[in-house]
Amino acid sequence: MKPISAVAAKCARLSKPHARPRVLDLFAGCGGLSLGFRTANCDIAAALEIDPLAARSHAINFFKGASEEVIAHHATVRDVASLEPEELVAEFGLGKTAHAIDIIVGGPPCQAYARVGRAKLREVADHPQAFKIDPRGNLYLRYLHYVDRLKPLAILFENVPDILNYGGHNVVQEIVDALSVMGYEAAYSLINASHHGVPQMRDRVYMIAYRKELRIKVQFPRATHQFDLPRGYAGTRAVALKLINSTEGYAFVEPDTGHEGLPHAVTAREAIGDLPPITSHLEGTLKRGARRFTEALPYRSTAWENLSSYAQLMRSWRDFEARDAIYDHVLRYLPRDSRIFRAMAPGDEYPQAHRVASKLFRAAAGRRGLSPDSVQGRSLCASMVPPYDPNKFPNRWWKLKADGPVRTLTAHIGKDTYSHIHYDSDQARVISVREAARLQSFPDGFVFAGTMNPAFRQIGNSVPPLLAYQLAREIVSSLRGALGTGKQTSVSDLLELA
Repeated sequence: MKPISAVAAKCARLSKPHARPRVLDLFAGCGGLSLGFRTANCDIAAALEIDPLAARSHAINFFKGASEEVIAHHATVRDVASLEPEELVAEFGLGKTAHAIDIIVGGPPCQAYARVGRAKLREVADHPQAFKIDPRGNLYLRYLHYVDRLKPLAILFENVPDILNYGGHNVVQEIVDALSVMGYEAAYSLINASHHGVPQMRDRVYMIAYRKELRIKVQFPRATHQFDLPRGYAGTRAVALKLINSTEGYAFVEPDTGHEGLPHAVTAREAIGDLPPITSHLEGTLKRGARRFTEALPYRSTAWENLSSYAQLMRSWRDFEARDAIYDHVLRYLPRDSRIFRAMAPGDEYPQAHRVASKLFRAAAGRRGLSPDSVQGRSLCASMVPPYDPNKFPNRWWKLKADGPVRTLTAHIGKDTYSHIHYDSDQARVISVREAARLQSFPDGFVFAGTMNPAFRQIGNSVPPLLAYQLAREIVSSLRGALGTGKQTSVSDLLELA
């Protein structure tokens, strides 16, 4: 008898009632993609993450209630560059390597880009260690190696827009070409999270691929919200899409950017306006030191029906419901800057902030009778005015606009959060960890391992879970449609909004 193929075995299993697709999350971080796929009724079978705190966050969120031994196993640091797929499958007890995983998701760190030829990418199918041949250690080659060995039915790949035009080199298209040789039909799009209910203008490339045997046409989720991106986004998108717009034959799908009949993009106020105000920094009770998540802060006493639908979702996401308080509503100690934050107007950037600070300094020096050039004047200036050249760092600071989505959260917020200054001038501060999580669409019941800075970094590195869910629902629906098992359930069924 001819042995059943890996694809046939997976299709047979998923055709059974209540079967859930098994997902492997590579470069998993704390689990933005994992949360989206879990919400779409997938089983997060395994995750690989090299950062210890991010791996711990993933484990404690997706294996809540398990023994400490189980959590420790899932929180173990694993390096995709050294761990072989066969070893991974054995570690997690997933059976035969080629039968273990139905969907692979993830995106190699953007620092890993390096120009390689299409032939090098195609070597992965024939040479399992091909990524080691290239001295620059291209991690997306390793991603393809996992695909080749595990033979998933579907793939989701995510990365920054620059990957479409990295030194005149479209990395994603070369990945698509390599996947075609490996038996996959793939396409990609440039999607902005604000068009999908996330209160953030985050542009990212998403590639979806399916086994060719399934005969599934690659499609991307339709927009759920309408928003006209600022002019600056058109320029950066044009650079990213330059190669695609100038050459035919690319597997690029134009994204759906919404229409007037859709709800307006979720705003910063809708996203974080229900969270308790923070004034400890103004009262002199906020001190230097690591911020730990031990203090409970109750929500504002706002009737449920008066909350935005987004805030309701963040409090009631299935399996990640919040209780009566939050524990990570903490922020950085920035004693110099509160007066600047208060005086800035919504949408102001660093040049405006520097002018505001200089004006405040001149007024303070005048009240004290100090010459700005005196020793005392220079000392006062250093205590009040940020030292960065306003002509070199125009985007370093930004004050949120309450009535629109915010700019992209990046891993840099692990170092400072000047890029996201709260719109409420009375609070005169940068955003907190929980506010960053809200703006990235992490529900309030999702917890982060470690202290404040690592938590910020984990959030900034993540795919927004709400967008991940919509991508997951598209993939799972397509798979179920191909297998004749029906479409995915609705968002209200999955999230169980009150």
